[in-house]
Amino acid sequence: MNNDSPYKAVFVMTLTALVCSVLVTFTAVKLQPIQKSCQNLERNRAIVKISGLTKDSKQLSDREIVSIFQKVEAKIIDMNTGDFDTKYNPATFETWSLDNNPQLSVIIPTDEDKAKLSRRSQLITVYLVKDSDSLNRLILPIYGQGMWSKIFGFIALEPDLNTIADVVFYKQAETSGIGDKILNPDWQSSWRTRKIFDDKGRLQIGVKGAQSAQKSLSSVHEIDAITGATVTVDAVMNLLHYWFGPHGYQPFLDGFRKQQK
Repeated sequence: MNNDSPYKAVFVMTLTALVCSVLVTFTAVKLQPIQKSCQNLERNRAIVKISGLTKDSKQLSDREIVSIFQKVEAKIIDMNTGDFDTKYNPATFETWSLDNNPQLSVIIPTDEDKAKLSRRSQLITVYLVKDSDSLNRLILPIYGQGMWSKIFGFIALEPDLNTIADVVFYKQAETSGIGDKILNPDWQSSWRTRKIFDDKGRLQIGVKGAQSAQKSLSSVHEIDAITGATVTVDAVMNLLHYWFGPHGYQPFLDGFRKQQK
C-alpha cells in the first residue's frame, strides 16, 4: 500500500485504536481483583477503627487489620422484615452494589428519601462485635448523597442500640478543606455518647444549634457543626435520619432490641 494513501492512514489509525482498546481492557480485567481487594481492605479498616477492638487502627498493618476484622461477626439483615437473612454469605455479599438491582432492591418513597439514594438494597450487611454471647457493639453501614459525592461510612452502637459508640466516614469526594472535614477524627469523636432516639423512641439526632420543629435539641442528641461545611453536615444528618427511620434500620433495631433483653 502506498505510504501516501489515505487508506493506509485510516488502516493504521484503526489498528492502533484496536490495539489500545485491547490493552486497556486487558489491564482493567487484570487489575479488577487488586482494586476489589483494596476496596475491601479500606472498608475493613473503617470497621475495625470503630469496633472497640483496637485503640489505633492507623498503626496496624494490613495483615493485622484482616486478623482483627475476622473477630467481627458479619450478618445480613432483610430490611423488609427486619430479620437476619441466611440465604447469602455475608463474606462475599456486596450490599452497595445491589442498590440498582431490580430484583434485590426497592424504590425509596420520595418523602422518605432523605439520603437521596432513590433505591436501596433489600439486604444489608451489618457487623456484630461480641464478648462470648454478649453484644459489645453493633456496626451499621450508612451512606447517602453529599454536596458533590456519595458519602460512605459506618456507625457503631452500644448494646442499648441507641447510644453512639463511634462513627467513621471513609469514602467521599466533598470540597477539599471544607466538606471533607467530616473525615476529621476530632469531629467524628464528637459523636460518641450521643443518642439517636429519645426516651419515647422518636428520632432526635441533629446538629448543634439547629432548631427542630418544636424546640432546640437536648445536648445528648446534638452533633457538633463544622464551620463552612453546613451543606455536607446537613447531608450527613439527612442520611442518618433516613437510615434510622422507618424505611431504614428502625424495624430491625426494634426487633433486635427485644431479642437482646
